[in-house]
Amino acid sequence: MKIGIDSYCYHRFFGEVYDDQEAPKKNMTMEDFLCRAKELDVDGVSLESCFFPSFDEAYLADLKGQLDEYGFDRVFAWGHPDGLERGGNPQAFEDMKKLIPCTRMIGADTMRVTGSSLMFRHEDHGPQVKALIKQFKEAVKIAEDNGVRMAVENHIDFTADEIYQILEGVDSPNFGVNFDTGNFLRLLDDPIAGMEKLAPYVFATHIKDLKIEPSANPTDWFFFAGVPVGMGLIDNQKLAEILHKNGYKGFLAVEIDHPHSDWAGFEDEAVGISVKNLRKIGDSLK
Repeated sequence: MKIGIDSYCYHRFFGEVYDDQEAPKKNMTMEDFLCRAKELDVDGVSLESCFFPSFDEAYLADLKGQLDEYGFDRVFAWGHPDGLERGGNPQAFEDMKKLIPCTRMIGADTMRVTGSSLMFRHEDHGPQVKALIKQFKEAVKIAEDNGVRMAVENHIDFTADEIYQILEGVDSPNFGVNFDTGNFLRLLDDPIAGMEKLAPYVFATHIKDLKIEPSANPTDWFFFAGVPVGMGLIDNQKLAEILHKNGYKGFLAVEIDHPHSDWAGFEDEAVGISVKNLRKIGDSLK
């Protein structure tokens, strides 16, 4: 099982600092992130489009060159923070479609997409699912023409059953899942049961581990906050075993979004530990 890192682990260093966080003393470029990933000897990277400085062909060609030099598998990740806003943002829909070809331009074949976010999770999900099926059915035709697979992520919005509804509605071999192991827990939806249902459709992953943040309210999205893989509540070993059983060919991408207070300011150390522990999980599946 291959191991990777999602660039959102370093969101503070890319300029996205939450209200309860301190800004770092030095920012990070995409090139810096790739160098760090290479130092950690991972197999792949998931690159958040919100941190791309440009989508010009020349920049994307240079980025592809660096990715090729390092030999990384790669995922082009679109949709932070609110994706298609449950189908209610036409501009976001146009933006997503326009960027589908960028996936291939950086040498990837998978584009992570998000239909919504935690902002809309308390609204009626029925109309949201219907609207997103319509949009994704249109977008996946573009993806098919470009040789791209779209992988929808639970972005603290939809349960595994609802994600499955979207998969059934879109009904395309080029439309699957970016399985985020932590976001299901944040919806109080069992990640193991979700993986049993969705594993055959998983194209990409975000591997989180979480534990309760004592300074947070239960209604805060980061009530379950990020810790290194192996130090939290999520059985990522079992999740990886289910993926392996279903023939998953992608990589396990570490993602730490809101670090637990025990790890505040120590994202890089948490990523390093996560990579080490994920490698043990991967080795156990050989």
